[in-house]
This record gives sequence, structure tokens and C-alpha cells, in this order.
Amino acid sequence: MAWLLLVVAGILEIGFALGMKSSQGFTRLVPSLLTVVSGLSSVVLLSFSLRSLPVGTGYAVWTGIGAAGTAIFGMIMLGDPASGSRLLCIILILGGVVGLKFAA
Repeated sequence: MAWLLLVVAGILEIGFALGMKSSQGFTRLVPSLLTVVSGLSSVVLLSFSLRSLPVGTGYAVWTGIGAAGTAIFGMIMLGDPASGSRLLCIILILGGVVGLKFAA
């Protein structure tokens, strides 16, 4: 159950990052509210998962899901550059996340 909570927290972290962009510096009300809700929800679920997961593993997986997911979404939906080196770095992040999952 802790891993499921952690994955959901990571997905909410992606929503948080994307929400910050769409809130335009917290000048738009609805995107700003969604950003705050997704960010708080993400942290709460992370804290629940850390009840049974090592803090280093949980935090690294959470940030890895958020970083890689946000970068992938940006490339697919927002036109961010998708160079080979960026893709390689995302693969390395995901490899680290998977490695931490199996090492925990």
C-alpha cells in the first residue's frame, strides 16, 4: 500500500509542477488553487508512505516520478525540447527509481 501511495503522490507532484506553470505565477485563481491542492495532497500522501518506507528511498522515488513525469509531459504536451541527452537523463532517473524500489 505504501508504494501505491507513493506513486499517487508522485503523480500529484507532476500536477503540482504543471499547475505552477498554468497559474502564471499564482495570478490565475483556479490553476493556483489546483496547484496548492495537488501540492499539499502530494506531500500528505508522501508522508503516509514514509510510515513504512525508508525516507531516502521514498523521497528519491517521489522526486524522481515528479521530475521525470514533468519533463516527459512537457516534451509531449508543451513542446519542450526532446533531445537525446534529455531523454537519456530521464531514462537514468527512471532507472534509479526502479532500482530504489527493488532495493528497498
